[in-house]
Order: sequence, then structure tokens, then C-alpha cells
Amino acid sequence: MNPVTIDDLRRLLAECAGEDEAVDLSEDILDTTFGDLGYDSLALMETSARITSEYGITVPDEDFTGAATPRAVLDALAAAAAKQTA
Repeated sequence: MNPVTIDDLRRLLAECAGEDEAVDLSEDILDTTFGDLGYDSLALMETSARITSEYGITVPDEDFTGAATPRAVLDALAAAAAKQTA
């Protein structure tokens, strides 16, 4: 089970990089690209650092910033969390 949910990710993205007024993060964003959501690689790196700080899950920067969608980030976080608990 992934300790980071889509709601957690929404919150962290908004806290780290704000929200694009044209995008509603409360909608189904799992398969929407980060570019379409208004987030660049710097926003994702900040979010990754916050996830490491808050949840203790470390994902290599290239895996996190290379993820195109929130679903891909959540999958990477789940895989990293599984490795860290194994």
C-alpha cells in the first residue's frame, strides 16, 4: 500500500508550487501530465524533497521528475516505499 495518496500529492504540490488558476486539482488528475497541471521539474523536485521529509520515502530525482503524471509519481513512491520496508 502506498503511504502517499493522491490527496497528499495534491496538497504537497499546492504547498510547494502553488496552483495554476486554470487547473482544478480536486478533479481526477491521476493521468494528467504535470505540464498540463502547470508544474515543472523544479516544482516536482521540491515536492519530492517534502515527501522525503514528511514520509521518509526517497525516490531518485530522475525517477520523480521523469514521471509524467501523478499516477506515475504515486507508482514510483509505492515502489520506493516497498523497497525501503523490505
